[in-house]
Amino acid sequence: MRSIWNGAISFGLVSIPIKLVNATESHSISFRQIHMSDGGRVRYRKVCELDGEEVSTAEIGKGYEEADGSIIPITDEDLAQLPIATAKTIEIVSFVPADQIDPLQMDAAYYLAASGGTAAKPYTLLREALKRSRKVAIAKYALRGRERLGMLRVVDDVIAMHGLLWPDEIRTPEGVAPEGTVSVREAELDLADALMATLGDVEMDSLHDDYREAVEAMVAAKAGGSDGAVAAPAASEEAGGQVIDLMAALENSVRAAKASRAGADGADGGDAEVTPIRRKRAGGAAAPKAVGGKKSTASGGRDGAEAGAGGGAGGGAGKKSAAAAAAKKTASAATTAAKKTASAKGSAAKKTASAKGSAAAKASTGTGAAATKKAATPRKRSSA
Repeated sequence: MRSIWNGAISFGLVSIPIKLVNATESHSISFRQIHMSDGGRVRYRKVCELDGEEVSTAEIGKGYEEADGSIIPITDEDLAQLPIATAKTIEIVSFVPADQIDPLQMDAAYYLAASGGTAAKPYTLLREALKRSRKVAIAKYALRGRERLGMLRVVDDVIAMHGLLWPDEIRTPEGVAPEGTVSVREAELDLADALMATLGDVEMDSLHDDYREAVEAMVAAKAGGSDGAVAAPAASEEAGGQVIDLMAALENSVRAAKASRAGADGADGGDAEVTPIRRKRAGGAAAPKAVGGKKSTASGGRDGAEAGAGGGAGGGAGKKSAAAAAAKKTASAATTAAKKTASAKGSAAKKTASAKGSAAAKASTGTGAAATKKAATPRKRSSA
């Protein structure tokens, strides 16, 4: 790989000659601007606004524009004379735990390659020290006319450097969060947890750019004489400002994710069981639980309400009515079950009492009969 910068890492009094190499590359497809009427390329030409002449690259320099629009010329010699210690050095200033670096600061990534045989030993020393400390190095360096902040870490057996934005370049997220107070129910969190668990992990190497592949296929088709038409995927309905049944949407998402995972694993992709974790809330209800691949009656009511949501206000009223009916039906079923259980317990208690009474009666009857028989038997007088 071609190096884009040569210099050294300053590690205390240790200097490590290195070469900077881009660690990433772009695979995005670029297009040219053309004249629609005849297909000719549209090119940009650099023209001086004072004399109207086209200017070559060798004649172009740098200039700083002030507030009033005047330009102050800046030469490469001016920049080279600035007292910057990092002009040709990546100067390590500290070592910190990796979790102290905000991912928002991450910028371009580079590999640092040891330059020459003498750099192998100190390069390896720094690499192993980073591994053992489980920390990253914070450094300053200069690249493309400005001083930058960087983070050094170990990737396999190579030291990599991530360019970092300066802390004052990170904007605060004012006005980004939803306005007002939004409450989330415990049952909704349970279903979100279930969906996260169902989606599980992903092999990062398996991810690829579907859009780029579609563009390449279209270009190849056009090059072959076809019109390049590609079947568009089915458009999904956008929620927009509509009120949706969040619980039903989460449950459907869990089922779809389980079915998709089952299909990917070569297993049966039938009805997936939705079993969110049940958590008790103080003074609240537990999350709905599905048994045997069927949702509770309340969940079924939600699905029925969701199916009619497209009817606008009437659909919303239908949803509420269906949900209320489902809740009433569930409560009625629970009451009936409780009555049956109480009745069964009462019957069992009565049978047990009756059996005990019968046994006691028999025992009493047997005792009385024995006493009567003993009383009726005459005693033999003594012959004396």
